[in-house]
Amino acid sequence: MEGSLHVVEPTLDSSAGHCRSFVENLCRASAGLGVAIHVWAGRHAELTVPEGATVTLHRHFFRRIRRFQSYFLYRRLLRGPGRILVSTAGRIDLALLTMAAGAPLPPRKAFLFFHWLHPSPKKAAFLRETARRQPELVVLAPIPQVAEPFREFGFRNVQLVPYPVAQSAGAAKPNASFDHLLFAGAPRKDKGFEHIVSLIARLKETGETVPFVVQTSASHYGKEDSFIRDQFARLAAIGYPGLRTVSETLSPAEYAKLFEGAICLQPYDRATFAGRVSGVTLDALAAGAPMVVPDGTWNARVAGTHGAGVVVDDLSPDALLAAVNAIRNDYASFRDRAWAGGGRMRQSNDAARLLEALTS
Repeated sequence: MEGSLHVVEPTLDSSAGHCRSFVENLCRASAGLGVAIHVWAGRHAELTVPEGATVTLHRHFFRRIRRFQSYFLYRRLLRGPGRILVSTAGRIDLALLTMAAGAPLPPRKAFLFFHWLHPSPKKAAFLRETARRQPELVVLAPIPQVAEPFREFGFRNVQLVPYPVAQSAGAAKPNASFDHLLFAGAPRKDKGFEHIVSLIARLKETGETVPFVVQTSASHYGKEDSFIRDQFARLAAIGYPGLRTVSETLSPAEYAKLFEGAICLQPYDRATFAGRVSGVTLDALAAGAPMVVPDGTWNARVAGTHGAGVVVDDLSPDALLAAVNAIRNDYASFRDRAWAGGGRMRQSNDAARLLEALTS
């Protein structure tokens, strides 16, 4: 590959969020291969550069003007050597890249990794027009449910590339006994946070004292809506004695420790996560943490394939509690299957596959 690989990730603005692990896993895969990677991130970005990798971190983006900055950065990068990866791409990135280019892109110059896609008639018209104007733009997608619509909209260069996982993750087989329930990641409506609060209320009603660790920090980009604020107030009013909330930003090591001896609850929205990869699911597998997930989601397909948890068709507190108890009664078996599944995912989702797609 001529020149450098420029990874554009404005949402990498702290040590939180799966955008960091995504970028670091890609950088780790480049170690010793002579690929120079430039990461264009937020002003407060933190990145651990893997040994042997050639990585330059540019703390470039201010959140409020990131789209304005993206346009001018794309203009600059498109006129220089090397390739561009937008690692968490959306419709705005397609529009900005097209405007910044001012003409059809050259082959294999720009790669956009779409983690999910929720088409609408308005989006469909835009995507068809972009496919016509930018026939050489490369769309990367982690699962077929994301890749296929882009092909239908007319994009010629659509590649199925698994969400990158580090080979070093989860190397030591866990032996922890069950210790606590866990809700990990940003509390959001589409992640069913209200179901977590309802479950905790039910635990209080039944006199349970099982420890429950809940991350209550807003998403890594500082978003918190009124719905979630109401759920926080509701959670505080319950007064559950086993509750431990984690509001501070955790280091990667501290975050990984949350999964030790945990049952990971993911009562996510079925429609949103039917075709959407969950980083929390991958984290749980890497740590050998069994999970409770709703049917009809990508998470459920992963859990079912690896026997790594219980798939539920009902997100009521009693249904979630029954699933939790089923795992607690055979925790070691679920834990071992989850960890073995994580090992298989490390092979199938090796970050080297993404690097190869970008540099070949």
